Amino acid sequence: MHKGQCECGAVAFEINGQISDPSVCHCSQCRRISGHAWAGAWIKQSELSFTRKDGLKWYPSSKWAERGFCQNCGSSLFYHLIGDDERMSLAPGSLDNPTGLKLKRHIYVADKGDYYDISDDLPQLEEH
Repeated sequence: MHKGQCECGAVAFEINGQISDPSVCHCSQCRRISGHAWAGAWIKQSELSFTRKDGLKWYPSSKWAERGFCQNCGSSLFYHLIGDDERMSLAPGSLDNPTGLKLKRHIYVADKGDYYDISDDLPQLEEH
């Protein structure tokens, strides 16, 4: 089981299942929502349970997705494709250590910010 929360604790959760190794997204939307690149790891929604969610707020960030964040501290926590009732992506930085996760790739690298380089040897994809 993995546990995680936002910075202030108004959103806390447990995942009783596997978490995919995260991808780092460099698209402009993820950069704007997080202040930099956003890492996301897929989970099954049925394996996610909230121990506290009074701070959880969902924001429709596009026609195809919504993002869950803490309305108190602003932590960006979840990315959910509208209509996908089986899975969602979570910010692995919100998980308690140890996670056992390893970054697997970079996506939307053509849209990355011009102020940094991607200097690891992970695959770099133009899209998802």
